Amino acid sequence: MDIEITVPTIGESITEATVLKWLKSVGEAVALDEPLLELETDKVTIEVNAPAAGLLKEILVDEGEDVEIGALLGLIAEADAVAAETPSPSPATAAAEEEVLMPAVRRLVEEHKLDPAAIPAAGKDGRLTKGDVLAYLESTKAEPTPVRAAAAAPVSAPAKPAVTAHPREERVRMTRLRKRMAERLKEAQNTAAMLTTFNEVDMTACMEMRSCYKEPFEKKYGVRIGFMSLFAKACVIALREFPAINAQIDGDEIVYKNHYDIGVAVGSGQGLVVPVIRGVEELNFAEIEGKIRELAGRAKTGQLTLDELQGGTFTITNGGIYGSMMSTPILNSPQSGILGMHNITQRAMVMPDSSIQARPMMYLALSYDHRIVDGREAVGFLVRIKECIEDPQRMLLEI
Repeated sequence: MDIEITVPTIGESITEATVLKWLKSVGEAVALDEPLLELETDKVTIEVNAPAAGLLKEILVDEGEDVEIGALLGLIAEADAVAAETPSPSPATAAAEEEVLMPAVRRLVEEHKLDPAAIPAAGKDGRLTKGDVLAYLESTKAEPTPVRAAAAAPVSAPAKPAVTAHPREERVRMTRLRKRMAERLKEAQNTAAMLTTFNEVDMTACMEMRSCYKEPFEKKYGVRIGFMSLFAKACVIALREFPAINAQIDGDEIVYKNHYDIGVAVGSGQGLVVPVIRGVEELNFAEIEGKIRELAGRAKTGQLTLDELQGGTFTITNGGIYGSMMSTPILNSPQSGILGMHNITQRAMVMPDSSIQARPMMYLALSYDHRIVDGREAVGFLVRIKECIEDPQRMLLEI
């Protein structure tokens, strides 16, 4: 009896996914709950596990194709059925089985009129993969390989090396995650009355504090103290004073959030994701740093869950780690505010005693929804952040 491999229910708001990568080939043995393939949604990448042990009998959806929730992806022949019904293969049968090709591989081979036996196979058990075919095409510059090679003509002179013409354009399909991200960012621009205000902050006190307590902090908590936890704590203090920035519009109502679930924008191999640190007001600096490190690590390996990407009330993005001096971040809809951090540079500053000193300065940017956040509140929010960062003791005393 064949067991169906179907697209699982991923989340209430997700109706489609894209087959990102098959981890098994037709004819391979699979164990119960062993990962078979990866699906990409507009929020996360998930693995689909084998519903039973047996052999992967058939792949019905190629890599790169879109599927709906519940769609049939492939078939597994149960282990018991395989053992009972499949006789020992004859040499001819074994040779035929080795020619089994995945649909994507078969399509490439037929399209370019290639001889599968002439292509080096790097897949498991010597099977031919799509990557093998693409690598072969690249090495031969997509020249078709005939099934039976013609007799070589006499060579009168050394052959000249082939001149490779590099394409001036290349079209690559957008990943589902990047497509959804583009839609959400454009939706935020079209919906919110978005405005950005700026300020600058002297990072001297924070840098001195971090330098002074770096080793004992890491020794006690097992994580390094960074700037992100300081800014997250400063944001909680400022959001309490300016609650509209922690609110959102729902129809003709404003929903004020009395909890502080702060999203931290993280760059991953597939695009920007914003995992959420929940209850930041109840966490200490070490706990925040640990959460950031954990979520960032899982974001880069595509292991974040839907719950970790939803429900944030405010977002922080740090373009400074890429060298950004200043930017205008786009709101993470339906949130009403996002704080942009930037790189730290030494700049000449006039001090209160009129002396001029080189100080480590950072530009801050707050983008906000002007429909519910007034300019006075936005400016006051950034000033409060500036006060907390320039005098970190304020955060401990909450003054």
